[in-house]
Amino acid sequence: MIKEIIVVEGRDDTTAIKRAVEADTIETGGSAINARIIQRIALAQKRRGVIIFTDPDHAGERIRKIIANKVPGCKHAFIPEADATRKGDIGVENASPDAIRHALARVHTSYEGAESLIDMEDLVGAGLIVHPNAAARRMEMGNILGIGYCNGKQFLKRLAIFQITRDEFISALAQVEEGGKE
Repeated sequence: MIKEIIVVEGRDDTTAIKRAVEADTIETGGSAINARIIQRIALAQKRRGVIIFTDPDHAGERIRKIIANKVPGCKHAFIPEADATRKGDIGVENASPDAIRHALARVHTSYEGAESLIDMEDLVGAGLIVHPNAAARRMEMGNILGIGYCNGKQFLKRLAIFQITRDEFISALAQVEEGGKE
């Protein structure tokens, strides 16, 4: 049984989580998160801890940001888009139990205001910004590090808040350079 309560977007996500692991969930009901749901998440965070596990799409990232801003100290699980896509539909509900377990095994805790261990020059040098394939490289790097996909500015912020070390960054970059093998 996972101690923390996993926050997901809907019922189908809860079903997928319960196929993969024994855990309790809170469903946001999609992107229209109301104050009552935020209160439930805040109580869950205080009592047991929370893992935010939203879809790897724009709406899922929006929900993740809203929760993280209103309920500090949440943990985050990210699933690669490729593992959450079936017949063109992107969502946690489409992920295999193995993909869900893998994402939950790589949970990160955010530390708002954390000092960055990687800087913008590192991103430029790694081809993660200002590079013809920067978006694809960030997606691959985000999947390897377990921090998900985002734009360059957000990627730098995630490296900081999840305290990704220089060694982790260099190791992930080497995997990207080798073709993304984990």
